[in-house]
Amino acid sequence: MADEKKNVLFALSTCPACKKTKAMLDKNNIQYILTELDLIDIDSRDKLLVQVRKYNDRETFPTLVVRGGERVIIGYDENALKEVFGI
Repeated sequence: MADEKKNVLFALSTCPACKKTKAMLDKNNIQYILTELDLIDIDSRDKLLVQVRKYNDRETFPTLVVRGGERVIIGYDENALKEVFGI
């Protein structure tokens, strides 16, 4: 899923740090694919957790895979977001 040089945000719909990350990306018009694992069926969730583990073995959220894995930002990290997206 996190390929083709796209940004993919693995998140939970109720997670405050996930909401802050989404808000910052949206505010700065950064395109990303949003996957909220708590809003999908268990089989799909299990498959997506395999993807998350490739980038974050602790399975914490948010996990932002930048440009297909060029960089991974775990948790809400405003400085890292600004640096990687030049904002």
